Amino acid sequence: MASPTETPRNLSASSWTTFLAHLFLILVAWTLFIKYLFPIAYALARGEAWATYIYWDLWPVAHVWLAWALLARPRYTRMLAIGMSVVEILIIITLFTRFLVDPEWSIWRTNWFVNKVFVLASFFLVLGTALFRPGMLKARSG
Repeated sequence: MASPTETPRNLSASSWTTFLAHLFLILVAWTLFIKYLFPIAYALARGEAWATYIYWDLWPVAHVWLAWALLARPRYTRMLAIGMSVVEILIIITLFTRFLVDPEWSIWRTNWFVNKVFVLASFFLVLGTALFRPGMLKARSG
């Protein structure tokens, strides 16, 4: 039985990558709620056009792809993890830098900020795994 203080270093590749994959699936669900469902409900409740408060992007699709890759572990999983992590980390840090110069703490920007903090942390975990424990992202033999 695993101890409560068990670190990723002690986890099997399967356990850790399954955890990361599920973390990303939870983030996708949360992102869909924060970026789409909540803004649509708010706009409709105010009698506004349904898309008034939505900031469209396809990141949830990319996050589902990464979650799938972490579970299925095709040959390109490590490169996908590194590439997507580096791009997301750079984008989020750039957006945070611009935002924190003159922050607007409206409900929309606060939701965005909190979401991005968790996405950033998740990508640091994936990048750390890909760089320091590459064997955990090795293709599954099949």
